[in-house]
Amino acid sequence: MQHAALALRGLGMCVALILAPAGYALGGDTTSARYLADTGSAWTLSAMPYSWLTYLNGDQAIRGRTVSIDANPIQVLEHLDAAPWMSYVEARRGRLVLYNDLFYAKLKVDASRARSFDGSSLNVAADVKFEQTIVEAGAAYELARWYAGGGSKDGAPTRVTALDLVLGARYWHQDMAIRLALTAVIDTTDLDISGSRAVARGGGVDWVDPLVGFRVRHQMAPGREFVLRADVGGFDVGSTMSWNVLAAYGWDVAVRNGVTYSGLLGYRALSVDYTKGSGLHRYEYDVVQHGPVVGLAVKF
Repeated sequence: MQHAALALRGLGMCVALILAPAGYALGGDTTSARYLADTGSAWTLSAMPYSWLTYLNGDQAIRGRTVSIDANPIQVLEHLDAAPWMSYVEARRGRLVLYNDLFYAKLKVDASRARSFDGSSLNVAADVKFEQTIVEAGAAYELARWYAGGGSKDGAPTRVTALDLVLGARYWHQDMAIRLALTAVIDTTDLDISGSRAVARGGGVDWVDPLVGFRVRHQMAPGREFVLRADVGGFDVGSTMSWNVLAAYGWDVAVRNGVTYSGLLGYRALSVDYTKGSGLHRYEYDVVQHGPVVGLAVKF
């Protein structure tokens, strides 16, 4: 199954994030090694704008016309139409975490292999303009933890592993358009003519995917943590299927006035397969978006 995709963030945002707050980036808790040892009843808060440099691969269909997208992070950065935004906020109390993750991007990317609703090749130049917002909200609950090692100054274990259950929902909003070179081979039914282009406009499309997953947090040493998160969603409630995977490494950078700052490096992949309608009314978004993530967390 092929996937179509979406976009991301500028180089300036990458640099800014090295100096900006971060917490549970894209579903991965990276606040600090002490976080694993914290089972108290007080609430803690962490927040992060983050940068995600993605590869975009897949198919997008609007009004029965389908194009394939294959873009690397440099091409995505070059075609941003507006400043993107990605941020994460979480609140934790003992084993319970409540979180919210926001993604917004608007850009234009070149496309190829244009096909009509009947499967015939259009053999024309094309590009895709899209605006997309993804809002994820949910909760994570620590099911179990394991301790190993020792030798810290206070006698606490140096290696701790925790397993969390993740439940939530991911809201998607898209406003997409495919622009095809206007030639004799194109059936312009239901298309808008704009100069030398025939434009298929998708209008606003919204859906919500429930999701379920797990997260493993492993403290390798005090102030050093590896996080693996995976979830699946959709289940024909919104999309047919969606999945999300994050692997990230976090480390404490500094503690100032009770606030802990932690660096983050990781890799994330997000995929969704959404389809509605048929023929000239077919809308399809078959997406895989993957690439490195960078950030700096603040927890207080």
